[in-house]
Amino acid sequence: MPRVMGIELGRIGIWQLEGVLTPELAREVEELGYGAIWIGGSPSGDLAKAEELLDATKSIKVATGIVNIWQDDAATVAEAYKRVAAKHPDRFLLGVGAGHREHTAEFKKPYTALVEYLDALDAAGVPVEGRALAALGPKVIKLAGDRTAGAHPYLMTPEHTRQAREILGEGPLLAPEQKVVLETDPEKARAIGRGTVKFYLGLVNYTNSLRKLGFTDEDLAGEGSDRLVDALAVHGDAETVARGVTAHLEAGADHVNIQVLNSDPLPVYRALAGVLL
Repeated sequence: MPRVMGIELGRIGIWQLEGVLTPELAREVEELGYGAIWIGGSPSGDLAKAEELLDATKSIKVATGIVNIWQDDAATVAEAYKRVAAKHPDRFLLGVGAGHREHTAEFKKPYTALVEYLDALDAAGVPVEGRALAALGPKVIKLAGDRTAGAHPYLMTPEHTRQAREILGEGPLLAPEQKVVLETDPEKARAIGRGTVKFYLGLVNYTNSLRKLGFTDEDLAGEGSDRLVDALAVHGDAETVARGVTAHLEAGADHVNIQVLNSDPLPVYRALAGVLL
């Protein structure tokens, strides 16, 4: 089990956009037995949502997935981190990342920017074990292992997880996100999955990584091939979806955070708890 600030994240967590996460959902997810809640998208660097969810629960961990380094400066985020960590010791993991080149006018070389940001977090007193790094490519995965608790890949396959574990070696946290659709009709399921996956097909950091995993230009064209959507948004009944999630654990992940794409995620988290937890 991974240990973050002395506390295990558990094998399975949830990943949801900030606006979906309510205190009520957090309490039920905790009662179901999930180990962590990842606040997805680009949550505010004031960490108010993390604090709200931690206040509403007793023991579940909360992580950001991820605070965008272009939107919130390191000094401000560090002060917020210290506030939250002091109030809820050993329950908060600060995930940071460089976001998307296409959505950031001032985007410079992401690796350099990430190193500078981590340097600033060091200077401000944010502990290495209290933070994680969004990472897709080998260089940033290695940086995550060297300078943070570990890596949080997004929109990747179990094969990427296997490669990331080889780069990280044993010890650093590897916590990939996995999209799921609880739906046994393949066409309906793919329509739901494609609605989210297609957004990332215009972002070069994702398409470059997906090509390295064997997906072709044809797979990545338009709104994505069925093969691509099936790999990135696992669908089927609860047992089938669970196998898609645990494939990451078998490939070397310590912890998988599940993003439910169904319109109402809570019933899906309930169903998956019965086969995963």
